[in-house]
Amino acid sequence: MSIKHGIKTLAVVGASGQMGNGIAYVAATKAQIPRILICDQSDAQLDKGLAFFDKLLAKDVSKGKLTQDDADRARASLTKAPGGAASLAEIHQDGPPDMVIEAATENLNIKQSIFKTLASTLPLSTILATNTSSISVSKIAASAVPENAKAGSPEAWQSPARTLGLHFFNPVPVMKLVELIPALQTSKDVTDRARAFAEACGKTITVSADTPGFVSNRLLIPFINEAVMALESGVATKEDIDTTLKLGMNHPMGPLQLADFIGLDTCYYIGEVLLRETGDSKYRPSVLLGRMVDAGWLGKKSGKGFYDYN
Repeated sequence: MSIKHGIKTLAVVGASGQMGNGIAYVAATKAQIPRILICDQSDAQLDKGLAFFDKLLAKDVSKGKLTQDDADRARASLTKAPGGAASLAEIHQDGPPDMVIEAATENLNIKQSIFKTLASTLPLSTILATNTSSISVSKIAASAVPENAKAGSPEAWQSPARTLGLHFFNPVPVMKLVELIPALQTSKDVTDRARAFAEACGKTITVSADTPGFVSNRLLIPFINEAVMALESGVATKEDIDTTLKLGMNHPMGPLQLADFIGLDTCYYIGEVLLRETGDSKYRPSVLLGRMVDAGWLGKKSGKGFYDYN
């Protein structure tokens, strides 16, 4: 018998971005969480996120995937939490959330700051999850210690135990997978509840050890990087590389187009993490990928990557 997640209030930090917005969307429409707090750096960003949320709802209603009543209920579940990283300390002002999912920029210092604040603000019963795609979850969990906790105190080890990785994939409403990554510190109860929550969001769960890149990016990023190096060395054109993988291996899109959709800066950053943490040169990002990031050609989100999107 599956363990119920018991999540009645969910907070999403970084909710205006594609990942955070998508997580809030499946939590509202699939898991039907009654109260979802969306948090970001400003009201303007939150308003932008809400507009995108409304667009997704309207699209699903028009396709018959949601009734208008379901869409209205999902929209009513969203509440704007206080904006700004400093205001995370006020996230509990109307009652603490049962779970927080952080979907902020893929930067260790930013994530550590967020988890330090959350741990100092929220009761030990609140699950703290990160949507990181490459950073050590154990390292993030180690930062989830209240400011006033003394070394060896119950808070100093119980707080990291409620922290884990929940790696959703973009676009969240479409992609069926969630990678669950327990940190070394994560308790079994927290792992079981997080799994039940992700399943309620309509996702299939795979479990990965807390190792660089987990399962998905440990395999995907070298694959993309090799495709970039093949283009760089003149093995084939970008179109022929992508067509070969689409038609020869039955991939839905080629590796260069996929890199554009992920974001070339994200691919480059994850490659650097894999290289640094494993010391294995096979993960070294290609020179061309680095130059494109330097040029601001980041893929679909910037309008230009390996392909043009303007």
